[in-house]
Amino acid sequence: MNIIIAILIFSLVVIVHEMGHFLLAKANHIMVTEFSVGMGPTLFSTVRNETKYSLKLLPFGGSCMMLGENGEEDGEASFNSKSVWARMSVILAGPIFNLLLAFFISIVIISLVGADPSRITSVKEGSPAAEAGLQEGDLITRYEGSSISLGRELYTEVSLDGIPSDEISLTYKRDGKKQDITYVPYAAEKYMLGYTYYPDVEGKAEVATLMPGYPFAKAGLQVGDIILEVDGTVINSNKELEQYFNAHPLDGTAVKITYQHGERIHDTEVTPKLSKNAELGFGFNMAREKQSPLGVLKYSVREIGYWVKTTIKSLGMLITGKFTVNDLSGPVGVVNEIGKTIETSKADGGFYVLLNLLNFTILLSANLGVMNLVPFPALDGGRMVFLIIEAIRGKAIKQEVEGMVNFAGLMLLMALMVFVMFNDIRKIF
Repeated sequence: MNIIIAILIFSLVVIVHEMGHFLLAKANHIMVTEFSVGMGPTLFSTVRNETKYSLKLLPFGGSCMMLGENGEEDGEASFNSKSVWARMSVILAGPIFNLLLAFFISIVIISLVGADPSRITSVKEGSPAAEAGLQEGDLITRYEGSSISLGRELYTEVSLDGIPSDEISLTYKRDGKKQDITYVPYAAEKYMLGYTYYPDVEGKAEVATLMPGYPFAKAGLQVGDIILEVDGTVINSNKELEQYFNAHPLDGTAVKITYQHGERIHDTEVTPKLSKNAELGFGFNMAREKQSPLGVLKYSVREIGYWVKTTIKSLGMLITGKFTVNDLSGPVGVVNEIGKTIETSKADGGFYVLLNLLNFTILLSANLGVMNLVPFPALDGGRMVFLIIEAIRGKAIKQEVEGMVNFAGLMLLMALMVFVMFNDIRKIF
C-alpha cells in the first residue's frame, strides 16, 4: 500500500510538470505528438486531436513530446517554428506548474493547521542574546544575512551551517519595527558525533538530524536509525542515551555504535570530531499557529520560498562537497521515505498521515521545479540556456551541436540515476 501511495504522489508531481509543458505548447499552437505518464513500454494509449496519450510501465517520470522539438522543422505546428519567447514559455511552464502545485497544497495545509512563524519563545537570562536586547515574542526576519520567515527555516539554517562562534547577526521585528543586532555568543570546544535526538521524548533513541561532514553522517547513519548500543552498553531509550553520554563524555576516543536501520542491525566505529560550539542564547517557535485568510496566503508564499531556498542551498552544498552524491535520493529512496512517513504518522491518526503526505508532495514538487531549472544539458534549465543564447545572438545554435550536448547530458543523468538507485537500495538494506 505504501508503494502505491508513493507512486500516486510521484505521478501527480510529474503529471503537473508535464501538464505545464502541454498547456503552454497548446496555447502556442505547437503540436503535442505524445503526452505520457511513466517510462518504458506502453501499457495503454489513446489518440485524441492528433495527440497520443500513454500510460507506461515504470511509474517514474513522464514526457510531453512536441513536434519538431528535436530539431526537425515540420510546418507551422512544430516547436522550432515558434518564436524564442514562445519556446521559453513552454520550457519554463513545467517548473512553474510544480511551484504552483506546491503553493496550492501549502494553502490547504496552512488553512488546516497554520504556519510556524520564526518567533522567539525564550531568551536565556544573562546570555549575550539577552544583553543584545532580544526578548520573548520578537520575530526573527534575518539570520546571518539570510531571510527568515518560518521557524523551520531558522532551524534549517542552524542545522546546515551551524552557529558561528565569533559573531551572530540577526534582524528581528518588534511592534512592527525592525532592529538589526550582533552579539558574540557563548562558545566552547567539545567533541561531537554530529547528530541530534529527542532527550525529552519517551521511546527508542532515534537519530533526529545529522550534520554533514560529521562522524555519524560519514559512517552512513541516516535520520530515523535507532541507536541500540554504545561501546557495548545497551541503549533502550532516549533517556538512557542521554545518561550514557553524561557518564561517558566524548574525548576523541573512537566509539563503537550498534544501530538499527530498517529491519537490519549494523555495527560501526566512529571517532568524535572536535568542534567549537556556540549557543544561540534563545529558543524559537517550531509549532504551527492558525492564520487569518491573508496570513494563509502570506505564509503559503513563504512556504514555497523556504523549500526553494532549501533546495538551492542543498545543491550548493553538493557542489562544494559538504554533501556528496551518497546523500542524494532517487525514486527508490523517495518511495522508502514516504513509506516511513506513513508508518510514523499512523499513531497520530489518518488526518496527520494525510498532512505529512501533503508536506512530502510539497517537498517533491518544489524540488522538481527547482532542479529542472538547473542549467544542465537535457534538463529544462539546459534548454533555457540555448534559448537565451539564441535570444541574445538573434539566431539559434546549430541543432546538431545542441543535440550532441543534450545527449551527453542525458547519458550523464542516466548514469547518475542508476548510481542513485543502487545507493538507495544499499541504504534500505
